[in-house]
Amino acid sequence: MIRFEGVGKRYPGGITALAELTFAVESGEMVVLSGHSGAGKSTLLKLIPAIERPSSGSVVVNGQNVSQLKRAAVPYLRRSIGMVFQDQKLLFDRNVFDNVLLPLAIAGAAVRDAGRRVRAALDKVGLLEREKAMPVALSGGEQQRLAIARAVVARPAILIADEPTAHLDEATAADIAAMFHAFNQVGVTVLIATHNESAFAPYMTRRLSLAHGRLAS
Repeated sequence: MIRFEGVGKRYPGGITALAELTFAVESGEMVVLSGHSGAGKSTLLKLIPAIERPSSGSVVVNGQNVSQLKRAAVPYLRRSIGMVFQDQKLLFDRNVFDNVLLPLAIAGAAVRDAGRRVRAALDKVGLLEREKAMPVALSGGEQQRLAIARAVVARPAILIADEPTAHLDEATAADIAAMFHAFNQVGVTVLIATHNESAFAPYMTRRLSLAHGRLAS
């Protein structure tokens, strides 16, 4: 489902974020990506939906060489990928329902079908009763659930997340981890970058460890 072959990423000024990464994530796996701060975890995740492009090597996602995709094709790639990033990118001028609706609206989904899918996604993350609430009225854990609902509403084949349990208490982190496991159980391929490996340990099929931009184990 995801394959990196000799991937490197360099930034201006000679900064090397990733070097010679080669690994594969099979369909249906739930893989945890670990490593110290600055190891390159976030950069690796951003290469999958072509938010960043590799400086060398190839990134293949669901049979497509992302490294060579034309800009116009990138939105179609991203329709198959659910993304949860640290800053969440919630729209604080729209309510919970409209935040989750956004990916479907961009994709041109029919209004009636979109509404059903939004409420199904909110139900899965336990926010159905708060669909009219504004994000500012949600707790940190609820905001993270909202970000997850938005990531899965389009029924992606791949779900990637960057530190989804950061700044959450232990019980809430455990709930979030179980939520990712539930999506994995219905066939979604999951790749999570986290410092909180213990929360995901009961569910992960494999762990990849980065150190200074290289695959350590």
